[in-house]
Amino acid sequence: MSATLSLTASPTAIDAASVVVGLSGGLDSTVLLHRLRDIAPRLRAIHVHHGLHPDADAWSEHCAALCSTLDVPLEIIRVEIDGDSGLGPEGAARAARHAAFAAELQDGEVLALAHHRDDQAETFLLRALRASGTDGLSAMRSWRRYEHGWLWRPLLDTSRVDILAYANVHGLAWIEDPSNASATYDRNFLRNEVLPLLRQRWPQAATSFARSATLATETTERDADGVRIALIACRRDDGDLDATTLQRLPASLRADVLRRWVTEAGLPPLPASGIDAIERQLLPARADAEAEYRWQQTRILRWRDRLHAEMSRSPLDPDFHAEWDGRDPLQLPDDMRLELIGAPAFDHPFDVRARRGGERIRLPGRDHSHALKHALQQAAMPPWLRERLPLLVDGDEVLAAGELLSARLHGWLHDHGARLHWHLG
Repeated sequence: MSATLSLTASPTAIDAASVVVGLSGGLDSTVLLHRLRDIAPRLRAIHVHHGLHPDADAWSEHCAALCSTLDVPLEIIRVEIDGDSGLGPEGAARAARHAAFAAELQDGEVLALAHHRDDQAETFLLRALRASGTDGLSAMRSWRRYEHGWLWRPLLDTSRVDILAYANVHGLAWIEDPSNASATYDRNFLRNEVLPLLRQRWPQAATSFARSATLATETTERDADGVRIALIACRRDDGDLDATTLQRLPASLRADVLRRWVTEAGLPPLPASGIDAIERQLLPARADAEAEYRWQQTRILRWRDRLHAEMSRSPLDPDFHAEWDGRDPLQLPDDMRLELIGAPAFDHPFDVRARRGGERIRLPGRDHSHALKHALQQAAMPPWLRERLPLLVDGDEVLAAGELLSARLHGWLHDHGARLHWHLG
């Protein structure tokens, strides 16, 4: 058993940089902290307290004791998990953890995380089972820019077996999260059931999968410049894709543009079935159709000549109702709000509610009212906004639908030098 571990190279001189270890208290991060203590004179640790497990407080205490023993400063950060994020428990916890790291990292600091070769193999397999393209199969990088500093994965070329051997040689103690033994989570099933079986026949299985992930990264980077140029040509100012321009691209390049577009939007990797659905259902759809494709709480919609991608959101609750005088911003569901800017308040409170159907609105410069449905279509308001649209009403009179103003409200705002703003979540 080895008493030391080789680390992936760091382009920054670790003896000069401040290194921050993401410390869970588990085997991997415990070994990483112990190993870096010998080579990083400016070392500190962050433990993110998720509060998801009954022993979460005990885990924090364990990390505090470990850091005290190693004489490493520790910051414990408590976070709340967004159960409505659509990312699932693991994804939501990961998002909260990275938000905490990003907020804590100082300019030029290096965040060191304990991902290793087996993690790389598991990620590759998970994404392959979801039929991801080369971008989804790409390897985690050992070094990249991250918020105000850098992200470093020193153990990415190290196996879990070697990490365990190091821990045993040095007599380290670590936390065993009981959830890691549960086959409920796909990653645990691969780690505990599938990969051990594969290693019986192919001892280098994890190494091979990790190498394949690296090759996918190299392929992705080689093609990235052409894809980037094509995406710029297809992307509209609002971030949506121009469907006509996209359809002019060769099919293989079109698929790469779609994957890169989704990735840059911060959405889960687009599976191969998504590319097929977009090709067969969305791109050929009529201009007035509202075709869509959904995956992992995410959706892509085709409307008129554009493709729009977003995390799936619920329509505004039909029962939503509030009184609002404009004095303060009105908080709406799903992190939306209405704000009156430039005037202290309306002359009297109005109602804010969801659409019910059959509403009419008289637009500026018109002598008669129009069906709100038709007015929204003529204003080119996309369906993904229409379904979340708040109405400002006075009795049965629609004063505004989002930022689409009636003649009456338009005149009042003009006279007061004010405007109505609908902030989207």
